[in-house]
Amino acid sequence: MDDHHLGQIEQIMKALYKSWSSDSSSKWSQDNPAKGQCGVTALIVNDLLGGEIRKTKLLEGWHFYNVINGKRYDLTISQFKEDILYMDVPSNRNEAFSDTNEKQYNYLKQSVINQLSFSKERGTLNI
Repeated sequence: MDDHHLGQIEQIMKALYKSWSSDSSSKWSQDNPAKGQCGVTALIVNDLLGGEIRKTKLLEGWHFYNVINGKRYDLTISQFKEDILYMDVPSNRNEAFSDTNEKQYNYLKQSVINQLSFSKERGTLNI
């Protein structure tokens, strides 16, 4: 992935951090904002950058993340204290959506787009 895509991921990550809340996951907390956000976040990243959605089985259940141009991007890894042994099981939008709901998805997508639009107006984003 080139520098352009890395810059996009960084901008999306910043937008996600500002957007994650109890409106995007019932498991959210100030101490652990990424908790419960994996499915909805994987969907938003997939909306914005394409690629594939993959999953790995953890004690709490399936954990979703993205693979773009062959590179893994787990934007919710900060919710875990332990390292993850990634299985990279192919997944899809329907499976990731089973980890969220329409209200949470719509909220997070709109919030991230608003954050990115604000960045774009300032000339720091090129999606």
